[in-house]
Amino acid sequence: MPAYKFEALDAAGKATTGLLEADNARAARAQLRAQSLVPLDVTQVSAANREGKSSRFQRRVFSQTGLAVWTRQMAGLVGSGLPLERALTALADESEDPKQRELIAHLRSEVNAGSPFARALAGSPREFDDVYRGVVAAGEASGALGQVLERLADDLEERQALRNKLIGATLYPAIVSMIAVVIVIFLVTYVVPQVASVFTSSKRALPFLTVLMLSISSFLRSYGWLLLLALIAGVAGLMTALRNEAFRERFDAGWLGLPLIGRLSRGYNAARFSGTLAMLAGAGVPILKALQAAAETLSNRAMRADALEALVQVREGAPLASALAGKKRFPGLLAMFCRLGEQTGQLPKMLDRAAKQLSAEVQRRAMAMATILEPLLIVAMGGVVMLIVLAVLLPIIQLNTWVK
Repeated sequence: MPAYKFEALDAAGKATTGLLEADNARAARAQLRAQSLVPLDVTQVSAANREGKSSRFQRRVFSQTGLAVWTRQMAGLVGSGLPLERALTALADESEDPKQRELIAHLRSEVNAGSPFARALAGSPREFDDVYRGVVAAGEASGALGQVLERLADDLEERQALRNKLIGATLYPAIVSMIAVVIVIFLVTYVVPQVASVFTSSKRALPFLTVLMLSISSFLRSYGWLLLLALIAGVAGLMTALRNEAFRERFDAGWLGLPLIGRLSRGYNAARFSGTLAMLAGAGVPILKALQAAAETLSNRAMRADALEALVQVREGAPLASALAGKKRFPGLLAMFCRLGEQTGQLPKMLDRAAKQLSAEVQRRAMAMATILEPLLIVAMGGVVMLIVLAVLLPIIQLNTWVK
């Protein structure tokens, strides 16, 4: 039975909105009139409706944290024995966000119509990706949907925690760098010329550092806007070039070769790959399908290409550990745990251990990098400011010497 979003007037003339289920729009209006409401607008809630209105600039219904919380709630309700339809009804009633209520109402109407939960989720691919739907489908097939949803919520929370720690580790250095650049540009383009202009009328030669700062200041004041336009054009050109898959793969391969950031990116992608693969394999998804879905979660195109090549080798009969061991972009730790899992018959468990160990290593490296960068940035900013101050003070010292 489809869901309908309505807007109506009550007996007091007050506008009210909500959701209801009916066979068609006419039946929905009849339900509203039976409740002493005057229907103004009745619109069917459908996946096509929502997708047509959405765009890349429109926010998603569920944030990363919101999706994890919602999945955890679903796991608790389904795991306690509540039927799926009643669980969705309870969550729709408890939701305070109209868009979330609309989405959950659509899922409930699809489930009531006889669709599996995974197929209902497929109507909203922007909210529920392939991995999410694949895990839910495996849970429905195995009859352990509650346990699978619980594991899925754990994975979402762990992934969000890792992302937040990485952002937290890089946020302070990024803010310090931005403020430092703004201060230096202000000093060079405004303060230095104002102070140094007092000495330019003198026929005596100015110190080299002062002349250099004045030259830089003059260049920035005259051509700074060209540099800004060139920077914007360069960023726009890079973003356009990154849409080409071949260039994106070469760029990501080069990114992995960077001294510090490359190792962080490599570890983060490997942790995400092994965690997703562990979750899918533990839910009973066939290994080839699990490998395909896990490869699609990799943001680094070079590592994704390696994962897909490993998939081809596994399809041809090679062990997963051997296929991954030949891909040097993946840490050797992952292949080692895969080998242990294949030998002991506990591949999901070993993959999960690999994911946790890789995540811990990424967090450790990120915190170490942030700890090193913070004093380095402060020292670098202090050095630049010192040079600017010296460029201003040297003429004063020189003038004082001349007076004596």
